Amino acid sequence: MITEDQSATISFLKDALSLNAAPVEMMDTHISRIFLVGQRAYKMKRAVKLPYADFSSAEKRLAACRKEVELNTLTAPGIYLGVKTVTRENSGDLALGGEGQLLDALVEMKRFDQSLLLDQIAISGGLTPTMVASLARAIVKFHRLAPIIYGSSGTANMAAVLKVNEDGFATSHVFSEKEVHDLTAAFNRRLTQLANLLDRRERSGKVRRCHGDLHLRNIFLLEGEPCLFDCIEFNDQIATTDILYDLAFLLMDLWHRGHLELANLVMNRYLDETEEDDGFGALPFFIAVRAAVRARVIATQAEDAGDLATTFAGEARSYFQLAQSLLQPAAGQLVAIGGLSGSGKSTLAETLAPRIGPAPGARIIESDRIRKAMHGVPPETRLPQAAYRPEISAKVYQEMVWRVRLILAEGGAAVADAVFDKRHHRQMFEKAAAEGRHPFSAFWLEADPALLRQRVAARVGGPSDATVEILAHQLSQETDDIQWLRMDATQPAETLCQDILRIIHGQRLVSDSMSESV
Repeated sequence: MITEDQSATISFLKDALSLNAAPVEMMDTHISRIFLVGQRAYKMKRAVKLPYADFSSAEKRLAACRKEVELNTLTAPGIYLGVKTVTRENSGDLALGGEGQLLDALVEMKRFDQSLLLDQIAISGGLTPTMVASLARAIVKFHRLAPIIYGSSGTANMAAVLKVNEDGFATSHVFSEKEVHDLTAAFNRRLTQLANLLDRRERSGKVRRCHGDLHLRNIFLLEGEPCLFDCIEFNDQIATTDILYDLAFLLMDLWHRGHLELANLVMNRYLDETEEDDGFGALPFFIAVRAAVRARVIATQAEDAGDLATTFAGEARSYFQLAQSLLQPAAGQLVAIGGLSGSGKSTLAETLAPRIGPAPGARIIESDRIRKAMHGVPPETRLPQAAYRPEISAKVYQEMVWRVRLILAEGGAAVADAVFDKRHHRQMFEKAAAEGRHPFSAFWLEADPALLRQRVAARVGGPSDATVEILAHQLSQETDDIQWLRMDATQPAETLCQDILRIIHGQRLVSDSMSESV
């Protein structure tokens, strides 16, 4: 709602903000009114008091504006320019930045091209792996600097979110009482299963004052790099979450839009840099909560949407169904992909990972990236030959199998990507899967040596340090004893992926049939 005082302020701002008689455009959100003129955007909080936001007085709106600038300047420098006040002077006239009685406040921002918003780029089909990999790094940087908050337990933190959501569903008629009851029960069951993990993460400092609203529309390209903005400033409780729950909004947004490969890539690059693998098992739950929140918000909007009510209801239901699917029981599974340098292991792993397990897909455990991380250098940094001594490689494989065990124990899916030319390295992963009776599939990519040499010589960038000389050494080793299923590496990654999925699905059917007969 807009109060009488704010109506007068809006009329004043239409003139006061105009530049050279240029018209002022206005946009509304559920808690703000935005004024657009020239190269500037001004945001005014609505005079509302909601369960999650209190802007009922001018002083509270001014404090919220100041906090918005403070928080968002950290991630969007140069965009948030400051706060302007609207006052009533002794003469009775309104003034912008005057000395009289405070009436309202505005956040002043540098205006940018809306086509640079990542949701617009997604709609136009312009999102790229390079772009989202950069985005993952930006989120890692932000989370590392986010203040750690020790308060309620990790479980209590998420239970509060679920309670708000359950109450919110009652305000609309899109979903039946039974649907809401069943979804709530499923959430609570999964929360109980994850309680120890969530509480342990809170004690480890993984609950922080985060962005809180990290989806594609709140990210834009600033000088070609993804930039986070418009974080939640009006409610510290909502924004204080597990860092993986903060990330989950972006993953859910990408997944729901059908960008499965990009969601999986963001997740893997984030975990590569943060080593948050201990929380991987909670990601489907976090994504489900984010989907349910979106379902609830859109269902509420459908109540007053008039002719668009059916459209809103359908969109709400699509998020609701995503949440339901992610709360289904999932079993851990491991896929290993081996082959000499140039065989296409990493490309195949990245093609396969989004198709295995629930959102956001499988965790890729890649030897090249782990080796670089162990040496404290970025993936693209070339390591000296000493970093590939046998004792170093042994540590790389040990680290890989440790991470695989962690993922499997949490019911997650993992894709292990390495050369795997040594029998004892292959046996380590076979044993890790067998210990927990997890489904295990292993594939060996092979191609003519001339093609492998050609691929290695043409490779530019990426985490692999393989050279033609290293490949020659690999080719001199015996690989006839490898019992993993051999696949033609000359085939496109998508073709190989489909073949592997059929094999995995067939193995799962056989396993399920045997379990039922026992």
